[in-house]
Parts: sequence; C-alpha cells; structure tokens
Amino acid sequence: MSDTQVTPLAEVQPEITETSVAPEAAKEAPKGDRRDNGARKGGPRRDGARGGIREEAKEFKEEMLEIARVTRVTAGGRQLRFRASIVIGDGKGRVGLGIGKSGEVQGAIEKAIRDAKKNLVTFNIVNDTIAHDVSVNFKSSILFLHPAHPGTGIIAGGAVRKICSVSGLKDVIAKQHGSSNPITNARVAMKAFAALKPVSQIRTFTKATTETPTTSKKSK
Repeated sequence: MSDTQVTPLAEVQPEITETSVAPEAAKEAPKGDRRDNGARKGGPRRDGARGGIREEAKEFKEEMLEIARVTRVTAGGRQLRFRASIVIGDGKGRVGLGIGKSGEVQGAIEKAIRDAKKNLVTFNIVNDTIAHDVSVNFKSSILFLHPAHPGTGIIAGGAVRKICSVSGLKDVIAKQHGSSNPITNARVAMKAFAALKPVSQIRTFTKATTETPTTSKKSK
C-alpha cells in the first residue's frame, strides 16, 4: 500500500514545478522587450542628438585670443590666476570683446564670454565688406580698414583677423602698426568697427556727381 501512495506524489511534483515556472517566464519576456525599447529610445535620433540630449545652436561664434597666467602680489603672498580674452560674433555685424580672470581656465573663459556679451558693437555689412574705409588709433596701435572687392578675402592678421571672421566679413583689407599685444590690437579693431557710419549717412561719389549739376543750375 505504501508503494501505491508514493507514486502519485512523484508524478504530481513535476507538474507543479512546471506550472510555477511557466508564468514567470511569461512575465519576464515583456520586461526584456521593455529594456530593448528603452535602449532604442536612448540611442541616436534622426535629428542628430545623442543620448537623448539635444544640442542647442550657439548664438555667437567664439574665438580665443589669448590665455595668460597672471599673478597678483598681496600681503599673504602671490595669487596665481588665469586670464582669458575672447572675441564673439553672430556673423551679422555684431562683435564683442571680453576678458575674464579666474583660478581655473574654464572659469576664466566663462567670465570672458559673459563680459563680451555686455560689450557688443554693431556695424553694417555691405556686400560682405565694410561700407567705407576707416583709420583709428588706440594707445600705441594704429589700424586701417579698407573695403575690398568680392573674392578678395580677409587680408589681416592676429586679433584683427579673428574679429573679422566672427563678425561676418568676407572681404576686407586691414593694416595694423605699432603694438603687438593681442588685447590692444583687439581693442583698436573694436574701436574701428564702432566708428563705421551707417549706410544712410555715407555720401558716395556717384551721388556727389549727380547733385552738382542741379545745384549749379539753381545758382544761375
């Protein structure tokens, strides 16, 4: 009698184990699908963003002029800091120069960018060049800017070339004399762009020739 009772239990146990495992496997299958969907969502998108983070387009182009290590002598000793000078421009006739100091290079760059946004200069771009020639002096630096024909390019060097490139100018001729300090040269370039007159206030040679006959007839 004992043998007949044991055999049914041995047959029932495997059935219980199979029924208990089958729902778990069925529940785990959708989880795997969800993980796959999450991996797909975190992958590269069609709009060019990676990792689900969209990169915003910057308003201004940035060009580094100089990163220098400066020291300040105090009662407690010398304080070592970094000085960054940056020029920014939107490519449509707006440029700015900023200088920032900090104990770290990244902090100095961020301060310089904020300072440049506070000191923006706007001028008119006519046919990818400036409207008229201008000559400016600043300290020991002298700068001369002259408009150029299409296809000439930016004929300049140093800090003046970087400012012209971020401002949106494509054809311009610049000649600089005097100081070799990039910050001084950048300041004289900013002063030159600020001295440019609007197009409405410029009297061209063609207007002068057309106006002279009318005035002479009226005087007669």
